Amino acid sequence: MIRKANKVAGNSFVLYYRKKKEAETRIGISLSKKIGDAVTRNLYKRQVRMMCQELIDFEQCGFDGILIIRFGYKQNSFETNKNSLEKLLAKAKMV
Repeated sequence: MIRKANKVAGNSFVLYYRKKKEAETRIGISLSKKIGDAVTRNLYKRQVRMMCQELIDFEQCGFDGILIIRFGYKQNSFETNKNSLEKLLAKAKMV
C-alpha cells in the first residue's frame, strides 16, 4: 500500500493514505523497536488508537491509512501529539 499511497508527515507522525477499497476505513499503526521496549510501544499504540477513534469518523471517511509513529512522539505531551495528528488528518482530508 505504501508504494501507491499519498504521504503527509509531521514531527510525531507519518501518514500514508489512499482511497479505501473496503466498506469501512482501516488505519494501521506502526513504530520502530528503537522507540522503546514492548511496554512503551504498546502504550504509544494504545494512545494513538484512542486519538484515531476520537478524530476519525470511520464510516464516513473515504481513505485507508498507515500511521507511523516517529521519535518526536516521545518528547511531546498527549495533547500536543493529538493536535499534530489532527493537523495531519486534516491535510489528508480524513477528518
